[in-house]
Amino acid sequence: METIVPFVDLKKQYSLHRDAIDMAIQRCCATAEFILGPEVERFENEFASFLGTQGAIGVASGTDALRLAAKALSIVPGNEVLVPANTFIATALAIHALGAIPVPVDIDPHTFLIDLNDASARISPRTKAIIPVHLFGQCLDMDAVMRFAGERDLLVIEDACQAHGAMWNGKRAGTFGAAGCFSFFPSKNLGAFGDGGLIATEDPLLVEKLRLLRNYGAEHKHSHIIPGENSRLDSIQAAVLNVKLAFLDQWNTQRFQAASRYCEKLRHITEIVTPAVAGIKPYGHVFHLFVIKCRQRNDLLQHLNAMGIQAGVHYPVPIHLHQAFSFLPWQRGDFPVTESSADLILSLPIFPEITDEQIDYVAAAVEAFYVT
Repeated sequence: METIVPFVDLKKQYSLHRDAIDMAIQRCCATAEFILGPEVERFENEFASFLGTQGAIGVASGTDALRLAAKALSIVPGNEVLVPANTFIATALAIHALGAIPVPVDIDPHTFLIDLNDASARISPRTKAIIPVHLFGQCLDMDAVMRFAGERDLLVIEDACQAHGAMWNGKRAGTFGAAGCFSFFPSKNLGAFGDGGLIATEDPLLVEKLRLLRNYGAEHKHSHIIPGENSRLDSIQAAVLNVKLAFLDQWNTQRFQAASRYCEKLRHITEIVTPAVAGIKPYGHVFHLFVIKCRQRNDLLQHLNAMGIQAGVHYPVPIHLHQAFSFLPWQRGDFPVTESSADLILSLPIFPEITDEQIDYVAAAVEAFYVT
């Protein structure tokens, strides 16, 4: 069936800002400064200002941001790093790439975020760090995370790849720990026209080290200070992001309003549980994804698709059950909340430009599934 409600409508967003985006790309092409040029420097400065942090280092992807941040913070083979069992696999892959061990942690059944009580039980003498993931756009209680880490002498590397602009107690996600990591994958709240990432930090020494690591370890051309690699944010992507950043807060407000309308329209359907929005201030949750718990999830997904509604599951396979991590010692049953949630969660369409009519159509389709 023809798509009536897309999962995310990037074409619509582009059409609304076509002139400014095209002009930014043409400006970059005209200067031919495609690698670490003024557009990248400008975006780094403006995103750092947006976050309220001192340093911002553009890199090639969110995965690279996580991996390079961990590398710069001296995560080495044999170290263990706590990660939520419910997250995109990149969080764990970034740690594994360094020869360290990602240690899954179960989640809170209401927020889907890392459960610090379970995290406490997963700590060993080899535990070096914790990666709190602000999943789906909801900022963790970072006061609690920082206390937890401080009492156990753990590094904190924030995975804010889904939480651009989210806040906890007036402070942006990605600015609490030693480093905060962001992805600019096209569908993110702040998305480029391809891959891109960034690391935020207050530590000037870490800024210097990360700038070397992302660019072959070079202080300047043919002067390589440390063994580095190639992980640079492209200038054209930075040019696009420079245009979009000015709209991020507005878009996040629109996402929150869309989520609130979903919750109102769906609240009477007893077979589903919607995210908590009452009591959450805008920006506490910026709704990169709108995730419900529902009965008969797979059948509902098929029904929505048949109605022209794109929906998805984030994430159907917990970290410890991926074949890629079958060599790790955990198995089914070790993370019961995550495993149970993986069978119930469903992501409904949400994006800043979604209309009330589209939300109401999705809600009516969900209701029709359970009524008939």
